[in-house]
Amino acid sequence: MSILTIKVGMADLNVTKSPNILTTLGLGSCVGIALYDKVNKIAGLAHIMLPSSKEIKNNQNRAKFADTGIEELVKIMLKEGANKNNLVAKIAGGSQMFSFSSNNDILKIGERNVIATKNILKEMNIKIISEDTGGNYGRTIELNSLDGSLFIRTIGHGEKTI
Repeated sequence: MSILTIKVGMADLNVTKSPNILTTLGLGSCVGIALYDKVNKIAGLAHIMLPSSKEIKNNQNRAKFADTGIEELVKIMLKEGANKNNLVAKIAGGSQMFSFSSNNDILKIGERNVIATKNILKEMNIKIISEDTGGNYGRTIELNSLDGSLFIRTIGHGEKTI
């Protein structure tokens, strides 16, 4: 059986079943949210750009925001046969890609994305079992639907699997 690698773009999400791989490139301040049901071997990946859809008027794209993106991802996974009680999360990204002289929190998109993601997952009772967030470098991630492993490739900071 051949394994498909399915690309998830920026402000995008997708779901697949074992043994396929979901990948997203260039996570800077964006956060990659990997959800996995190990019993049914169903994986979901969202590449969110902003913490909240409530702060933006033009917010038709549910995958762009942590609040609506995670909700949408779970909904699609359940349709594909996942059980919400089996879902666990791994998150990556949320970098501070540029240094600002001001301490204005509005500029700290990466940090705000990570906080929003954690709050929403907690509200939905989805446990985060590992994360690779923060720093000032980009990440490319691959979620393996066979075992739920999340492979992270960075620029200048090596590779690892969480």
